[in-house]
Amino acid sequence: MSSEDCWSKGSSKTSLGLGLDWGAAPGFGSCAAFGPLGSWESLGVQRAGSGGGGRCSYPQGTAAPSRRSAQPGAPASARALSGTRATRLPGSPRASAGDRRAAAVLCGMTYVPMTARSRREGHRAATPLELFFDLCFVVAVAQAGRQLVHALAEDHVGAGITGYLFVFFGVWWAWMNFTWFASAYDVDDVPYRIATLVQISGVLVYSAGIPRAFNDNDWTVAVLGYVVMRLALTAQWLRAAAGERGAARRCALTYAIGLVICQLGWLALLAAPESSRRWLFLVLVMAELLVPVVAELGYQTQWHPHHIAERYGLFTIIVLGESIAASTVAVQSALDEHEALGELLPIAGGGLLIVFAAWWIYFAVPVHDRLRGNREAIPWGYGHFVILSAAAAIGAGIEVSIEHAVGKTHLSLVAANLSVMIPVALFLVFVWLLHSRHFKRGLAQQLVLPCSALATLACAWTGPQAVLWAGLVAAATVAVGVTLAGRTRLGA
Repeated sequence: MSSEDCWSKGSSKTSLGLGLDWGAAPGFGSCAAFGPLGSWESLGVQRAGSGGGGRCSYPQGTAAPSRRSAQPGAPASARALSGTRATRLPGSPRASAGDRRAAAVLCGMTYVPMTARSRREGHRAATPLELFFDLCFVVAVAQAGRQLVHALAEDHVGAGITGYLFVFFGVWWAWMNFTWFASAYDVDDVPYRIATLVQISGVLVYSAGIPRAFNDNDWTVAVLGYVVMRLALTAQWLRAAAGERGAARRCALTYAIGLVICQLGWLALLAAPESSRRWLFLVLVMAELLVPVVAELGYQTQWHPHHIAERYGLFTIIVLGESIAASTVAVQSALDEHEALGELLPIAGGGLLIVFAAWWIYFAVPVHDRLRGNREAIPWGYGHFVILSAAAAIGAGIEVSIEHAVGKTHLSLVAANLSVMIPVALFLVFVWLLHSRHFKRGLAQQLVLPCSALATLACAWTGPQAVLWAGLVAAATVAVGVTLAGRTRLGA
């Protein structure tokens, strides 16, 4: 169908199920309004009925998103639609803020006023842009894990763990701040998308600076990438402040001011003596963590519990997947260079069991039911620093065990085993602390994950088969948990 065919259809009416009457004036509903998107049919919108009117109608009390004219070159009938007044169809339900936002997008809008979304919005799910955001951020996670492997293999344990936690904080904190902001204010228009893509560019710059920050304490490239991410988010908060009033506006402005102050601190860090940088880093970390606490003292942003739980779950899956990918590459490299299949198979098998069990355990309970307000959400969100950094470190630990098996590390056998066992134990303890304990019934269920963490640590002293034993403990943990949960349901 050509562009002119789209414009010349006329005499049709489209119902979007939002209480909106898209009167089918010749010229509305396709090419000029949607640009490259084309006709209604290309958007999956059904056309039905007949009748004219040349009017784009919105829910009662809702102004049309824009009075912009149709694109140059559109037929006169399309240009005549600009500035039409909004009306509500008789008997139609009142549209929500999300419906109005959807209507604006369908009208071909490139800009939507940024106001808070509803916490009760139904069917809220992660968007393709958020998934793309996560996949780009995991590049930095992989870089941090790779540097941790190199440090541990050289027996630089203290420096390796410290450097890993420092660089992982930048990735996690930028991801977390975007996630909560998007849950409250995602409008998915052009400026919002561009700001998000700028944040993605920033994390790629940050990733490029991780090796220098990790090994040489040179934070120049990493800090510049981090500041790019944070300034893009600052612009988003300023935009939210422009669309809000009262306490919501003050909250958004407090976020923006706090972000700017912290970024000035990070830039000042570059001028500090190298010997004091790591201590100053801790001060700036505390300042960053305090920004949301201070900003939301008098007002809680309208984040969506189910959406937040899904976003954290998806990022956990991606991080666990990165652990599997890194371990697979390590096994392949070891097999190419050494005849050590007998030593590598138990590590590979145990590693898979650990990651599979980690996924199962994390998603065993519906955590969104727990996120009722900031009192529960802030500790839960902050505690995920341990869960996510441990999930990524599991893959690094498996790589270290592989390198020990083929004689490429200076670590002792117990130390190499602990590089797997410690992150697994931390993952289990913090999943219990943040998720599971709120849904378990009885002492037996409550003790499953803490006891599993202790048993996992004990596996470090079981010799070359330690990773396999830890995998079997993880699998047994899942089996016991499922059995006890089933008995509880039957008893209820």
